[in-house]
Amino acid sequence: MMRTIEPKMLYFGTPVVLISSLNDDGTTNAAPMSSAWWVGRTAMLGMSVNSQTVHNLTERPLCVLNLVDLPMVDAIDRLALLTGRRDVPGYKKARSYRYEPDKFAAAGLTPVQLTPDGPLAVAESPVQMEAEVRAIHSIDSADAGLRAMEAAVLATHVDEKLLLPGHKHHFDPLAWDPLIMKFTEYFAGGTNARPSSLAAGWGMPALTH
Repeated sequence: MMRTIEPKMLYFGTPVVLISSLNDDGTTNAAPMSSAWWVGRTAMLGMSVNSQTVHNLTERPLCVLNLVDLPMVDAIDRLALLTGRRDVPGYKKARSYRYEPDKFAAAGLTPVQLTPDGPLAVAESPVQMEAEVRAIHSIDSADAGLRAMEAAVLATHVDEKLLLPGHKHHFDPLAWDPLIMKFTEYFAGGTNARPSSLAAGWGMPALTH
């Protein structure tokens, strides 16, 4: 039987992306997000206007899109309730978010410099895409505070283990198993990867199986 419902969010399942962006002081903010899709050489990224990432990319459009796989799930969860904003928004405080200026240290991740003037990438990420935000759009209802960022991918760096044997520019779909977030829960290979701090912070019902 079909039912009409009103879910909080429509997170049916999208890859987790760890976005590196430049703070006002030149340091790098690394923030996980899970509303991303690609077409051609463009990424569309959905985030809250209250995030440090959106602030950074409005002022300084260069970023690195670090894609994530299963071995990184614990590091991603350590970042789930952290923010790069000193003035933590009230709704985030209520969900146990706290300010953290050094996301790499907090997550146990390794920074790597790809370009002299760009943000740091994440060494553990098997796919790192240098990108530039070309447009930022308001989406959803007028008071939703959501932004869709249109980012042109300038260069793609990939662990050679993810490439098809004998091919320089083709991913092996059997080798690439991205970490997916479905309704604030982590999945890889079709199974739940670990308990999610984000799900707990946002008061999501516990999984029962």
